[in-house]
Amino acid sequence: MYQQIIDFCFQEVGTQKFFEKDKAFDELLTQRFKTTLERAARAELFTWRQDPEGRLAEIIVLDQFSRNIYRDTAKAFAQDKMALVLAQEAVAAGVLQQLDSVETRQLLLMPYMHSESKLIHEQAEQLFKQYTNEEVYGFEIRHKVIIDRFGRYPHRNEILGRQSTAEELDFLNQPNSSF
Repeated sequence: MYQQIIDFCFQEVGTQKFFEKDKAFDELLTQRFKTTLERAARAELFTWRQDPEGRLAEIIVLDQFSRNIYRDTAKAFAQDKMALVLAQEAVAAGVLQQLDSVETRQLLLMPYMHSESKLIHEQAEQLFKQYTNEEVYGFEIRHKVIIDRFGRYPHRNEILGRQSTAEELDFLNQPNSSF
């Protein structure tokens, strides 16, 4: 089953689709993989963790698919902690060394980038520098700067029902303040 996720992401559509706002793509993911995401959210895909690509697939479902399937809702971020724990376990198990492309390593590490923890971003900076490329590492640095400054992603505040500070509102009015 996890091979369907890997094939979809790296052969059928390509990873760039996850970083674009595309309603048709969101609907495609919802039709094909919402049930898989629901199972992942219940931790039912545990057998996938026996294989590096299975671990990667579970992380992608929880971290990336959730953002597309539940776009513009709090549920888009509901699986972030679980995805991060799985990514941390994968890193500790040496999975990064077993993945053969920047794209696969990037998606395994994305839960670190999506975290709102300064400590996690300290780790992320090192991991992205070592296991991805300059462009991807640069995106991590941009995310880390926001977390270092605010301790959270201000662009999530409205969706998550959080009150924005005046400084965050000023920031959000700047071009390219969101991802």
